[in-house]
Amino acid sequence: MLKDENDFLMISGIQHFAFCERQWALIHVEQQWQENVLTTQGQHVHRRVDDDGFDETRGDLRVVRSMPIVSENLRIRGIADMVEFRRVNEKTDETIVLDGRQGFWTVVPIEYKRGKPKSDDRDIVQLCAQAICLEEMLNVAVPAGIIYYAEIRRRERIELTKEHRQRVEALVAMMRHYYDEGITPRAFYKKHCQQCSLLTICQPKLSASGAKSAAAYIMQHIGGDEE
Repeated sequence: MLKDENDFLMISGIQHFAFCERQWALIHVEQQWQENVLTTQGQHVHRRVDDDGFDETRGDLRVVRSMPIVSENLRIRGIADMVEFRRVNEKTDETIVLDGRQGFWTVVPIEYKRGKPKSDDRDIVQLCAQAICLEEMLNVAVPAGIIYYAEIRRRERIELTKEHRQRVEALVAMMRHYYDEGITPRAFYKKHCQQCSLLTICQPKLSASGAKSAAAYIMQHIGGDEE
């Protein structure tokens, strides 16, 4: 059980934050949300895996859907769309033992997305955060995960590197700072703003007010010497 569930940030917010810090703050700090076509399509894709009672084993594969995950270290929590456990022959730091099941099992988080691979890392950091949670919960190394893109109907295997993990830590630290201080960053209008469900609330062309900078906070708490 979490020490204080309300003190934990949502893993799903990492993708929002990596895409647009203001969008994340409007949703998670100011508690504002609006639906549009894209968010509705995204919900339709996730209905395929939103089944918290689904836990099935067939041969060497166990599939768990809508699995609650948490990291006490990062103070983040959420739901993994799907986690696959695959049986292998040898015990390594990438395997665990499952109750009532023979052998050793690897752990692979799978995230479902509506569209196709992005030019930025917003999907990858969300997947990486899930892997970090699973590593902490199960005491196992999770070196890779999978993103399924509905638009192209294909799985993409993602190697979760040290750089990805450092990026997640930096994003979570900045999110924590904004959340604790109640900061909503100023808007920077870009082409992708037209597809945002919060466009009418955000008013990016009109928002010119500044916000407290989290840059110094990140440099102080994570360190600015690493490339």
